[in-house]
Amino acid sequence: MSRRRGGLRPGAAALIISLAIGTVSCGIPTQGAPSTISKEAIPFNLLSPSVPTTTTAAVPPVASVPEPIYLVAPTQHLSPVFRNVAPPANLTQIIGALLEGPTSAESSIGLQSFLTGKSNDVAATVLNGIATVNFTTNPVQVVGPSQILAIAQVVFTAMAQPGVTGVMFEIAGTAVEVPTAGGAQVPGPVTDITYAPQAPLAPGTTPTAAK
Repeated sequence: MSRRRGGLRPGAAALIISLAIGTVSCGIPTQGAPSTISKEAIPFNLLSPSVPTTTTAAVPPVASVPEPIYLVAPTQHLSPVFRNVAPPANLTQIIGALLEGPTSAESSIGLQSFLTGKSNDVAATVLNGIATVNFTTNPVQVVGPSQILAIAQVVFTAMAQPGVTGVMFEIAGTAVEVPTAGGAQVPGPVTDITYAPQAPLAPGTTPTAAK
């Protein structure tokens, strides 16, 4: 029996060559040096990446705050109304708004003020709970019960503010006495209790003449 010679059959050789070519075409390419990719081949967002931005909504400043002042009702008792006062809405601004008197709408329903002056005719400070209200000129140009109501307007308006426990009055920097509900002249401080007969009426209360 003769032994076959070693070697590859023609068919087997062709199969090996074919697998070698396939391996080259499907393997990880290797290059000796980096190559440049054209812009057309790069995704647009990689050429000009957008940087995310965050926006914070601006909080608009507060234009004004409502503050109570006290006018005189037809019942001859005080009646609270509100004025829009620019922040910080200090006592000087609030008493200044009181000096401006009622609006046309308020006057049409009988509200009035027994004070005279303009908003810049007063300066007010608070120390240890006592408000000192300094008018450049005398804002009370009435007498009798109307005079007491005028003082009560200032006292109730000042004491509506947090921390105010009493009120003293000055004219051009000089302390002055004021009449109480009973008619006595006192240097102060006075409070809303001093003018209890002039206080606002509770809803449903039958009005009586203030003393």
